[in-house]
Amino acid sequence: MQRFLAGAVCATLATLCAPVAAATLDGAALPATWGIPFIGVLLSIAVFPLVAPKLWHHHFGKIAAAWTLAFLAPFALVFGIGTAGGVLAHAMLEEYVPFIILLTSLYTVAGGICVRGNLHGSARLNTGLLALGTALASIMGTTGAAMLLIRPLLRANDNRKHAVHVVVFFIFLVANAGGSLTPLGDPPLFLGFLNGVGFFWTTLHLALPMLFVCAVLLTVFYLLDSYYWRRRDARPAFLDPTPDTPALGIDGKINFALLAAIVALVLMSGVWKPGIAFDVFGTQVQLQNLARDVLLVVVLLASLALTPKNARAGNAFDWAPIEEVAKLFAAIFVTIAPVITILRAGEAGAFAGIVHAVSNGQGKPVDIAYFWATGLLSSFLDNAPTYLVFFNLAGGDAHTLMTTDATTLAAISAGAVFMGANTYIGNAPNFMVKAIAESRGVRMPSFFGYMAWSGIVLLPLFAVLGWLFFQE
Repeated sequence: MQRFLAGAVCATLATLCAPVAAATLDGAALPATWGIPFIGVLLSIAVFPLVAPKLWHHHFGKIAAAWTLAFLAPFALVFGIGTAGGVLAHAMLEEYVPFIILLTSLYTVAGGICVRGNLHGSARLNTGLLALGTALASIMGTTGAAMLLIRPLLRANDNRKHAVHVVVFFIFLVANAGGSLTPLGDPPLFLGFLNGVGFFWTTLHLALPMLFVCAVLLTVFYLLDSYYWRRRDARPAFLDPTPDTPALGIDGKINFALLAAIVALVLMSGVWKPGIAFDVFGTQVQLQNLARDVLLVVVLLASLALTPKNARAGNAFDWAPIEEVAKLFAAIFVTIAPVITILRAGEAGAFAGIVHAVSNGQGKPVDIAYFWATGLLSSFLDNAPTYLVFFNLAGGDAHTLMTTDATTLAAISAGAVFMGANTYIGNAPNFMVKAIAESRGVRMPSFFGYMAWSGIVLLPLFAVLGWLFFQE
């Protein structure tokens, strides 16, 4: 992973003086068939882990690369190598490299903070841990907060007969809904930030929906966990794999300072505007974004150098989850390029039917339609590219979306972040939490079993949420 990040940064720096410029593409002239590779990537992510898990585990990088080439090769033949190079440069430099560097930095820093010791998993303690993780998710990302707290939560409940609901609600809250207040919280919101959405815009516009969703979920969880607790849902003390300890400890405290540095760097890139940019294949690489990404890599390397080995060992830290995300999202960001171009053409493009489905007779966006369309697709595709699709379908202009169409952008953001919890594949941390829980002996629901949980708990909640906040 270190080699991957170093290569990404070097590629960024090396291409700053490249002279080739890409031709401007007309989205209205592109047929919908250019979106096939993008759909192929997303269907591969959704289907292969279910029907051919071993094949996927060993060859997901090759499958992602194959879909990328299936787009780039014919695209270069039709439009020329210069245009294809411009599309590739834009996808990598403006979106993918900043995205993966931030995600990897948060993953690395959070993975260096290890909570030692064990407390008794009562209903109050479990609800408190879920609330803490929910609050941390917007600061250190859903991935970071989930990786920080899932192991202490599992240790606290490893003497309970019923722990599945604890992990399911952890996914609902910490791995998804809690990350809705800042671009650091969830990948879709960081993509919005990269496309011009203000850092604190989501804090202001999603605060009430987030508080409503999280308050309801925490209340339902407390009542459900109290029900199991009253039934003496515990094994005898001598069967507790990790006996309770009177106090907790934290290893790798230096990472809290590094986490603050990550927050400061992202804020810096949104506030500091020196007006200096480098033209790379027609893509404008802003100096503040380049500085942020390079310094984030420095923070990552500092975490690796300064974190005690026992902290990462205690977390069973490894690079496999982030390597999978890095390879898959490289394919996603490249293959989604023609889809975004077509969507920006609006009713003149090949996806005019989608535009009509989320617009009224006067062509104005229907917020509740955007909320459900973004959310349901985020449930079965990854919520980051789904957000990007509907962001561009709504016009793709951040200034307009933050002002005139603010409720539409709020609906898109809420749908992507909240409904990523509907399935295991809706958001990257979901599968990571599931895998860790199963490795600790928790018999997690199947793919459709988990959907039964989300269907019973989340969908009615989202129906009320949509009616309260996005129904005109």
